[in-house]
Amino acid sequence: MVAVCAVVSVARCGSINQSVATRSSAKSSCRSFVSGAPVVSAAATRRRRASVLSQAVVTPPQTHDNARPNTTLRPVSAAAVDSSKALEQFRSMGGASRYASEAKSSIVSIGLSIHTCPVEVREKMAVPEDKWEEAIAELCSYPHVEEAGILSTCNRMEIYVVALSWHRGVREVEEWMSKYSGVPLEELRPHMFLLRDQDATSHLLKVSGGLDSVVMGEGQILAQVKNVFALGENVDGFGRHLSGLFKAAITAGKRVRSETSIASGAVSVSSAAAELVQMKLPGGNFDGCRVMIVGAGTMSRLLVKHLVSKRCTEMTIVNRSAGRVEELMADFPEANIKLALMDDFLAQAEKNDVIFTAASTGVIITKADLANMAPANASVGGSRRLVDIAVPRNVDADCGDDENTILYNVDDLKELVELNKDKRERAADEARELLTHEQAQFEAWRDSLETVPTIKRLRNKAEIIRAAELEKAMLKLGDGLTKKQMKAVEELSRGIVNKLLHGPMQALRSDGTDPSEVSQTLVNMHALETMFDLKDQNVPSRGRK
Repeated sequence: MVAVCAVVSVARCGSINQSVATRSSAKSSCRSFVSGAPVVSAAATRRRRASVLSQAVVTPPQTHDNARPNTTLRPVSAAAVDSSKALEQFRSMGGASRYASEAKSSIVSIGLSIHTCPVEVREKMAVPEDKWEEAIAELCSYPHVEEAGILSTCNRMEIYVVALSWHRGVREVEEWMSKYSGVPLEELRPHMFLLRDQDATSHLLKVSGGLDSVVMGEGQILAQVKNVFALGENVDGFGRHLSGLFKAAITAGKRVRSETSIASGAVSVSSAAAELVQMKLPGGNFDGCRVMIVGAGTMSRLLVKHLVSKRCTEMTIVNRSAGRVEELMADFPEANIKLALMDDFLAQAEKNDVIFTAASTGVIITKADLANMAPANASVGGSRRLVDIAVPRNVDADCGDDENTILYNVDDLKELVELNKDKRERAADEARELLTHEQAQFEAWRDSLETVPTIKRLRNKAEIIRAAELEKAMLKLGDGLTKKQMKAVEELSRGIVNKLLHGPMQALRSDGTDPSEVSQTLVNMHALETMFDLKDQNVPSRGRK
């Protein structure tokens, strides 16, 4: 920065009349003599100043306000960009806004997830849909938060903001989180994560792709990201940058699931049980198959969910009491659940072809019980399938010896789960490559937005000059011109300006799809800002933030 100041000072001094310099030197000598100090020649003074300047050429201190320095360092013309950055820093010393030298606003992600925070804290931070818009408005009311979006699910509560000054923006978001949840900040901070710019955008793409989920590749999170985008469409605080980010995340999530096998294969005991039975049934589906579940706890709930996803639409649930079964009936109306109590278990077992057991009652069925039952339906090959996912087991081990029974237990299911986990891990490597590509596309698009203020400033400056010169010409021409002639002169001035601006405007436009093209566009932008002295111009923003 000092080096630039020295260059500018030397350039300006070159235009000063030599006699002025001589008089200044003489006056300086007289003042030194009167004060009793030794008289020093003007030449010596200049040499000493030059020495001080040469010793002061140091790397300017980097501040946290330089939000994304890597976006202006481009291989196309590093020298041009470095020069422009130095010029910006020099101008900031002249009393300009301290934010004038920032490359751009930062995208910041701050929040809580199942990986870092217990549910007792997460539930206090949950933002329901009916309060979403209000929360965005509150966040955007802070001076350093330009845009905001909230992804709130049962496993995570993540806030994405575009911050004018990232560390100030973070402090303001933290303040809002503490105020909203009623949890002191010192209690929230140990559970919070903080990501900035490319780390933040990469994180959201991974979340949308299912790589950050408890069950890798699960599809529910993509639907939740889509919901955030839908909620934000008509909200002012959910501006262009975050709208573009969530749109990129949705695209990335779709590609991961359609172009990799990350979402295939069961990775929980309940889902593995449903998948294994479906694989083993003669038709590969549950059509015509009578299904029963023993127990109504968490495992059974997950089992109902996975069976419904596999188009099993009729089932009986046997439990010691009716309360939990009635809850499942209300939560899964499409499952057409029938209720039976444990006293009627053996009679119900004989009526069903597939029996999943997940009760906490110990052994409830033996080989002797099976011997008294009629075989299963011919549609399932005449063999009754017992799937025991309870620990301790509900099905006696000797049931597997019955000729009309096929028995599966937790150990059989775990093999399938581990196999599917290995497959998903391999698919995750493919997914990460896709996400890297999608992130590069988004970052290029975002970088291309940097030129928009420059385009506005250039057009504004050209219009101010055109209008001023037109007014001067009209005054010189007097009142002798007709309205038609005045209109022709004005159109002439507009035409000349538009023709002159066509080249620079083309150099500033990029659709953001080609990162190398964006790099060249940014170099052009810095050059034009310097040539036309556009940095100090303020153009009112229009539309959403």
